[in-house]
Order: sequence, then C-alpha cells, then structure tokens
Amino acid sequence: MYPVVEVRGLVNRFGTQLVHDGLDLEVRADEVFGIVGGSGTGKSVLLRTILGLQRPEAGTVRLNGVDITRMSESQLHAVKAQYGVAFQSGALYSGLTVRENVQLPMLEHLQLPPAALEELALLKIRLVGLAEDAAGKYPAQLSGGMVKRAALARALALDPRLLFLDEPTSGLDPVSAAAFDELVLYLQRQLRLTIVMITHDLDSIFRTCNRVGVIVDRRMISDTLQRITEVPHPWIQAYFHGERAQARRGSAHGA
Repeated sequence: MYPVVEVRGLVNRFGTQLVHDGLDLEVRADEVFGIVGGSGTGKSVLLRTILGLQRPEAGTVRLNGVDITRMSESQLHAVKAQYGVAFQSGALYSGLTVRENVQLPMLEHLQLPPAALEELALLKIRLVGLAEDAAGKYPAQLSGGMVKRAALARALALDPRLLFLDEPTSGLDPVSAAAFDELVLYLQRQLRLTIVMITHDLDSIFRTCNRVGVIVDRRMISDTLQRITEVPHPWIQAYFHGERAQARRGSAHGA
C-alpha cells in the first residue's frame, strides 16, 4: 500500500536561500502526522509544495500514489478536490457568511441544486461543533475558536480523506486549544481521515500525533513521538526537553 503523502528528494530554493535540500516525508493512511521545525525552516513552504501551490526545484510529491509535481493547472484542479486545508488565519472570505464560505468548494467542484448546497453546508457546520445560527454570521462576528471551526468545516466540504491543518491551535487559549484538538481526533476517527498538521504547539503534538516529522538542517527526521524525542540533534532536544516541555510533562503527571 503506497503512502497517502510521499515526498522524495525535495529541493526548494528562493534566490540564493536554500530552504529544503533533499527532504523526504511519508504520511500513512489514517494517521495524524505532525510537522515541526524552527522559524525559517520552511514549514509553510513545504505545505504549499505538497498542496501543489508551488513547484519545487527538484524532487517529487505524490498524493495517493500520484505524482503532482509537474501537473498542469487543470490536472491539479481535480487533485485539490481530494484534500481539505485549514490555514493558520482561517483564510475565510470576510464578505461571505460562514455558510457561503463553506459552500465555496462545493460550488467549484460539485453540481448541486441550492437546497442540497444549503443542507450540506449546515451539516458541515454542525459537524465541527458550531451552532446552526453561526451559518449566517460573518467572520468578523466570530471568536477565534469559531473561525478555526468554520475554516475546518470548509476544509471538510468535499468529504476529503486527507486533511491539512496549518497551526490549528495558534492564537487559542489552552482550554479552546484542547477542545479543538479533541474535535480533530473525533473527526479523524469518525471520518477515517489522514491528517497532516503543522504546529509549534507541544500540547497539540502530544495529544493528537501518531508520528512527527522535524525539519532540521533542510531535511526531515520522522519517527514516533516516543522515538523522535530521543534523537540527539540539539534543536530536537531543546524543543522536546526544554523548559516548556518539562513544564508540560510536570502538569501532565500532576493531573
């Protein structure tokens, strides 16, 4: 069985700046795979490359066994219907209601009558734990946590089996972040999703991820959460065993 996401020998460069140099990544079906790395390591660049939003200088990206690296725009259009993405800021259109934002992918990829579009959008809105009256609200009328959930509803609009989350808990207080993590795990189980999550949130990683890929020295080291914390690389040690990580472990043991 081929991986759901497979990146081999990825090279990304901007002018003289080499961002990735032979990066490899493999995400398996039905897992939550976390991607972490320091500032400037190219986490967002990697995501954009996997999504087909930018072409790498070298290497291949395969989604469900299909190489998307050299696809035309029209070929990529069909591929993009197979995955959902929730970007860090939510990326909702401010002039559209939550309902209209959720319906955007449906209008682009599905041929449905208005009544079916309405019903399907409300289903997705309820699925992410939003009240039905949120459907008629604009992004500016929502709390940060509600924006995240609305973005998630739009990401799930086309029933994808592959979901990308970009810093899903950033800007949320610890209670809201924990609730969002629980929602992600619930949806992952119920919808049998494969999830790729870029995050810097240690709590999220420990709560949700089966495996973790760390971008260091322009490449990626991937392993289970337990084993990745034992890798002797200085950045990995500082990240997983630094002050913040120890405080997290202390609170977990005290709970």
